[in-house]
Amino acid sequence: MIKIQQEDFQVEDLYKGLLKANTTGAVAIFVGLVRQFADLSKEECSFELEHYPGMTERNLQAIVNEANTRWPLLDVCVVHRVGKLKVDDQIVFVGVSAAHRAEAFQACDFIMDYLKSRAAFWKKESQGSQSHWVEANAEDLKSLDRWKK
Repeated sequence: MIKIQQEDFQVEDLYKGLLKANTTGAVAIFVGLVRQFADLSKEECSFELEHYPGMTERNLQAIVNEANTRWPLLDVCVVHRVGKLKVDDQIVFVGVSAAHRAEAFQACDFIMDYLKSRAAFWKKESQGSQSHWVEANAEDLKSLDRWKK
């Protein structure tokens, strides 16, 4: 399942959806939160995400498809929020179920690395009256190197 939505998500419900009777041996989950990204002594930060409907979902599906070719996965769930979010809001859920923990951990990590660097989201950070669009992070791009075949 791949969903792009404005509303918050319930981790427990998404987790339960990953369970496959008699075959699931492991579930790896990542939940990303909006963090305070600027000086704490100043005004509170907010975060705004935009996407291109249709294109973003296809982009995420390609990432999940690649994970499925690398590991024997039972199910994958990616939920990413868009719109205006504030500090401590949930922003992304990635869950992977597999027969074994190694596959679940690796696939979840892979999906997050690619989602962070390759998914079609535009991010704007705001603090008070100032805001800026977030550029690609060199560390995120570097993380992709370990997944090259």
